[in-house]
Amino acid sequence: MTEDTFRSVAIERTSLGNYVARNVRGGSVSLGTGEDGSFTPVELLLAAIGGCSAVDVDHITGRRAEPTEFAVAVTGDKIRDEAGGNRMRNLRVEFTVTFPEGADGDQARAALPRSLQQSHDRLCTVSRTVELGTPVSIAEVSGPTGD
Repeated sequence: MTEDTFRSVAIERTSLGNYVARNVRGGSVSLGTGEDGSFTPVELLLAAIGGCSAVDVDHITGRRAEPTEFAVAVTGDKIRDEAGGNRMRNLRVEFTVTFPEGADGDQARAALPRSLQQSHDRLCTVSRTVELGTPVSIAEVSGPTGD
């Protein structure tokens, strides 16, 4: 891995079932079991899929015109599959985007379908990773024993 390709977050337990994820730039997000207002890991997955595509589409269309509305809804079903494992299916990303009247808005509207397709097919790292199925390894790293 190079410095250009490596990405990471650190997750720290704050209490039973509650955690905070931090990035290297100082950002943080609370996550947990869903018993309070924090995001669950599945909700963060949905947010990551929608957010990744939103950034792509906004960047492409926003060069042409500032949207008057830009909303993304991401849905899916959490199921227990035939093997007895939990997973998501029926993932769907829905964009509601409008642009002002005029030539710039017309250009942005014309670019919208292609930007959605480009995000899905090539640009969005998150949805492409989910669709292609990237293996995840889990390892225990020993820390201090507390003795």
